[in-house]
Amino acid sequence: MNQINTTKLVERKNLLTFVLITSLFALWGFANDITNPMVAAFQTVMEISATKASFIQFAFYGGYATMAIPAALFIRKFSYKSGILLGLALYFIGAFLFIPAAEFQIFGFFCVSLYVLTFGLAFLETTANPFILSLGSKETATRRLNLSQAFNPMGSLLGMFVASNFVLKLLESDKRNAAGEIIFKTLDEATKADIRLHDLMIIRNPYVILGLIVLVMFIVIACVKMPQSAQTENVTIRETLARLFKNKIYREGVVAQMFYVAAQIMVWTFIIQYADNLGINKSTAQYYNIFAMGMFLCSRFISTFLMKYVNSSKLLTIFALGAICATLGTIFIVGKLGLYCLVAISAFMSLMFPTIYGIALEKVSPKDSTLGAAFLVMAIVGGALMPPMQGLIIDMGTVAWLPAVNASFVLPFVCFVVIAIYGWRVNLSQKKL
Repeated sequence: MNQINTTKLVERKNLLTFVLITSLFALWGFANDITNPMVAAFQTVMEISATKASFIQFAFYGGYATMAIPAALFIRKFSYKSGILLGLALYFIGAFLFIPAAEFQIFGFFCVSLYVLTFGLAFLETTANPFILSLGSKETATRRLNLSQAFNPMGSLLGMFVASNFVLKLLESDKRNAAGEIIFKTLDEATKADIRLHDLMIIRNPYVILGLIVLVMFIVIACVKMPQSAQTENVTIRETLARLFKNKIYREGVVAQMFYVAAQIMVWTFIIQYADNLGINKSTAQYYNIFAMGMFLCSRFISTFLMKYVNSSKLLTIFALGAICATLGTIFIVGKLGLYCLVAISAFMSLMFPTIYGIALEKVSPKDSTLGAAFLVMAIVGGALMPPMQGLIIDMGTVAWLPAVNASFVLPFVCFVVIAIYGWRVNLSQKKL
C-alpha cells in the first residue's frame, strides 16, 4: 500500500479547461461504441463476410495510425488548443461524409468516412491526454487522466444505447423467422435493394447528428481561452525518438497499449457475433454490450479511487489477471455462461488504457511528452490489425470442438497476458528504485 495522496487533482485556474477537455473523452467514446456494432450491421445488409465487415474497424483505427505523428508535430509547432480545434474539424467532416456514403451505398465509402473521422480523433487523443496530464501536479497526473477517461465510457454507453435503439432495432435486414434465422438473404434482389437503402440511411443518421454536436463543441472551445503548451527547448525529432526508445518503461508501454486496444475492440466488437451464435438477435445482443460498458464505467471510478492506496502498476497487473480468467471462461464455456464471462472482461479492462498511458509517460521529460503521447495514441492501431484476424477465425465456423467465435477470443487472451507481464515488469522496476 502507498501513502494516501492529498495533492490537489486540478488547479482552480485550470478547472474550466479540464471540464471542456474531459467532455471530449465522451465524444470519442460515443464514436467508438456506436461504430463497434456496425460491423455486424454491415455484414448483414451489405452481404459480406465477417472478415470484410471488420474492415470498418481497420478504417476506424487505421486513422489513428496515420494521423497520430502528424498531430504531435502540429501540436509541437502550435498549441494544445489548435490541435483540439483541428481534431474537431476533421471529426465533423468525417461524420458528414456519411451522407454521400449512404446515398451511393458503397461499403468502401463508409470506410473512408470513418477513416477521415478518426483523423480527427487522432488529433483529439494525441492532444487531450497530455493536456490533461499537464493541468496539475505530476504526482496526480495518472489519477487525473483516469478521472477524465472515466467520462469516455459515458459517451460509449450513450453510443451503445443509440446503436441498439435507433439503429440495430430499426434494421429491416435483421428481421428473423420463428426459428431465429435471418430472412434477408432469402429475399429477391429488388426487395433487398429497398431494405438496403432503408438500413443504410438508418446507419447514417446518428453520425450526422454527432457531426452537428461536434461542430457546436468546435465553436465553444474556439471562444474559450486555454493554457498554451509548455514551452520547451528546441529539440530535433531524432533526439526525442532516441530518448523515448531508450526508456524501457515507455517503449514497452507502447507495445502494451497496442495489445490493450486490440483486446478492447475485439471484446466489444464481437460480443454481438458471440450472442448471435447463441440465437440472440443484434438489438438484444447490444444490451449485453451496454451492460458490459456499465461495468466498465463503474470499475473505472472504483479503480481511480483504489489508486490513492494501491500502486498503479500493481493494480494494472491484478486487473490483467482478472481479464485473463474471464477470457478463458469466454473461450471454453459454450452457452450463456460464456457470454457472461465475455461481459465481465470489461470490468477488468476499465483502468488499462489511462494507466498504461500514465505509467509510460511518467518518466518522459516535458520536451518529449507530445511525441511520446503520439506513439501511445498511434498504438491504437492494434484495434485495426487484430479484429480482421478475429473475423477470419469466426468465418471458419468451428475450431476443434469449439464454435469458432469462442475460439477467436484466444487473441484477446494473448493481449491480456502481454499487459499482465508489462504491469509486473513495471512494478518490479519500481521496487528496485
